Amino acid sequence: MSKSNARKILHVDMDAFYAAVEMRDNPELKGKPLIIGSLPGERGVVATCNYKAREFGVRSAMPVAQAYKLCPHGHYMYPNMRKYQEASYHIHQIWATYTDIIEYISLDEGFLDVTASEMLFGSAQAIAREIKERTWRELGLTCSVGLGYSMSSAKLASEEKKPNGYFEILTPAAMRELIAPRSVRIVYTVGAKTAERLERIGVRTVADIYSHAERVANVLGNHGSAIVDLARGVDDRAVGTRTRGQSIGTEQTFQTDITDLAYLKDVLRLIARKLSYDIQKKGLYARTVTLKVTYPGMRSITRAKTAAATNVALDIYHSAEALFDQIEKDPIRLIGITVSNFTKDKEEKPQGNIQLSLFDEVKAERPKRDKEKLGEVLLKLQQEHGQNILKSASELAAEQHVGKKGSEKEKRRVVSSYARALEDEESEN
Repeated sequence: MSKSNARKILHVDMDAFYAAVEMRDNPELKGKPLIIGSLPGERGVVATCNYKAREFGVRSAMPVAQAYKLCPHGHYMYPNMRKYQEASYHIHQIWATYTDIIEYISLDEGFLDVTASEMLFGSAQAIAREIKERTWRELGLTCSVGLGYSMSSAKLASEEKKPNGYFEILTPAAMRELIAPRSVRIVYTVGAKTAERLERIGVRTVADIYSHAERVANVLGNHGSAIVDLARGVDDRAVGTRTRGQSIGTEQTFQTDITDLAYLKDVLRLIARKLSYDIQKKGLYARTVTLKVTYPGMRSITRAKTAAATNVALDIYHSAEALFDQIEKDPIRLIGITVSNFTKDKEEKPQGNIQLSLFDEVKAERPKRDKEKLGEVLLKLQQEHGQNILKSASELAAEQHVGKKGSEKEKRRVVSSYARALEDEESEN
């Protein structure tokens, strides 16, 4: 048996996580379509929805206005991120019982390598069952678990029996048999644009990839070769090592267009604080900070800066602020920050030509060693007591400004944001 086949990897995915937490805490919501994001009549998108809402065609990332047309009788509400983060913390504690090789994809999703854990806790199947049972018993929530020989097979397995399911794909042959008749979109890294390019050469199903492997590789280059390997079940990625080709972002849509530059910068400051916490929790340092702005009429721009790797909120903010100072100052509908180009080595030098670091001035203000120690202490306190346990004076001032200036609805949520870990699935573009 090959090294790849010997691995035992679990993919755990909570079922409609935000909605499940809300239904757990308010039983009156059970059986009703529940949409979490913004309220009808507001700008914004669906952060998540329960399975009842999905029966009406509502989906995550859909504009709330469109969701309301599909499901006008649904229950709409804002997300309560503190509540979800608390639940996530307990979920992650359960996972950590069985292995320390974990790759957190989001608050409610992650990969666990339990290959060595079988000597302590029994079979991988038994570990999967225990995780499901404990998640229900200790948190009143359900999850779907997939067991695979690789990360992609575990991910596919967890999606087979949702919600509250368990499935396993233990060999490349079993994976090929399962996915051969399905759309190419089921293959990891094949997004909408790649699928369109494949369709133009007559490749619509995974079986077509097998039949036209050379053509796929010729048309899509290295990405095409990787797609062929993944479709055949070849995936040697190690859990916990994936840091490149990934991004984490948070954005804020305003109910009325904003022209107050100081207010917008305060929103950026709060977003930077959240992103700093997210990447510190993953043990990552970001070299690239990207600013996203959407103007009225849905015209969007992005501006990016690559510099020294950091996971410090103030560094991220200063980078985003510098980018913001360079753009048009028309009324703004949406603003956000994405961090990417990750490394787990903060000393690693960026590749290629970059401009001088925006963080040099910040580094000069605080001794490096003290800043690192402070960051470790803050992260530990945030993980134990919540992200808002400690804030800098500038962050407190920003929070107060955002709360005072925002609408009544925005005061209740301050910066109603969400973070996602996204694969750069269209890397060839």
